[in-house]
Amino acid sequence: MKVIDYHEVPLEEVEAGEAKNVKVRWLISDKDDARNFAMRLFEVQSGGYTPYHAHDWEHEVFILEGEGEVKIEDKTYPIKKDSVVFVNSGVQHGFKNTGEYVLKFLCLIPYK
Repeated sequence: MKVIDYHEVPLEEVEAGEAKNVKVRWLISDKDDARNFAMRLFEVQSGGYTPYHAHDWEHEVFILEGEGEVKIEDKTYPIKKDSVVFVNSGVQHGFKNTGEYVLKFLCLIPYK
């Protein structure tokens, strides 16, 4: 069991692929004995972006703050606070902050 303020979870630099100005907090993970899912909080600075990539697992994303866009396959969609994004497994995707303030989003992924 875990009940804490999210600020207590370390904010780590994302160094995967060609990420720019992206950090992540692993809010719930296998370190907490979570066996089925991980919950991550991403913070993307203005002008920053995640790599354009694909995984063998799906993503469930909820935008908490800011605005930007998500590219899924060949289409780009605007995202902002309260947007919900679902990305199927094996699908190319990437997030970009197009706004002035930090883009924050929760991302849940399954463990396989």
